[in-house]
Amino acid sequence: MNILFIGDIIGRPGRELIRKGLRGVVERHQVDFVIANAENSAAGFGITKDVGDSLLEMGVDVMTSGNHIWDKREALDYIAAEPRLLRPANYPAGVPGRGSCVTHSGDGRAVGVINVMGRVFMTPIDDPFAVVLREIESIRHKTRVIIVDFHAEATSEKVSMGWHLDGKVTLVVGTHTHVQTADERILPQGTAYLTDAGMTGPHDSIIGMERESSLSRFLTALPSKFEPATGNPRLNGIVVAADEKTGRASGVTRISYSEQELLTLAKAVEHLPAHQR
Repeated sequence: MNILFIGDIIGRPGRELIRKGLRGVVERHQVDFVIANAENSAAGFGITKDVGDSLLEMGVDVMTSGNHIWDKREALDYIAAEPRLLRPANYPAGVPGRGSCVTHSGDGRAVGVINVMGRVFMTPIDDPFAVVLREIESIRHKTRVIIVDFHAEATSEKVSMGWHLDGKVTLVVGTHTHVQTADERILPQGTAYLTDAGMTGPHDSIIGMERESSLSRFLTALPSKFEPATGNPRLNGIVVAADEKTGRASGVTRISYSEQELLTLAKAVEHLPAHQR
């Protein structure tokens, strides 16, 4: 089966890319299951119920997150009620929500998703390397296909997680930096790996935010309000082909589509016979 992981969705520009282009990407790559990091999908910071529900309606099957998951207060109630929205599993016990889930593709095939967060240059929460192994064991009896979103800052920590989980999961994909890396590969024991999936949102920006306010903080060291940018929206992500019996990856494709390319894919879908849509 083919699984699409979409890099961090940034505000309305990112959501519009999903609305306009997800169906075309799914058709182009024959995707069976869609995961998206949605922690920045509400005005660039956090997530709300309305935003999360809209992404699910657009075709996202599971939403992952990271350090911005609590930026909107209503996320506390939403994540407790919506099992398809994950927060990092290595948050301390008692935090609302869950760090993993097993759900099914449209044709009934089970997929496990785990969300953990790094500790280098991040909030020092519980050990992600130990926690992720516990999460894998808790869902392995339900599915061999397991995707891990490792939300982390340091490249070395992400690469370490890839090797730590080689042969144990289908894909380890990094999020958080909003800059797509070009190191996709399948590790020796069959786990696909990418240091960062990138960002789905405005790329004429500083990691999704307006350039002026972001640059001002570096030039003056004074606080400035960040607002999502709008220019050059692109959808970044990765498609992994998974063997359902073994959980091993058999193929990995990094993707980066402009808005115009997404519209072209969408038009191609519109011209398909009804039974192929």
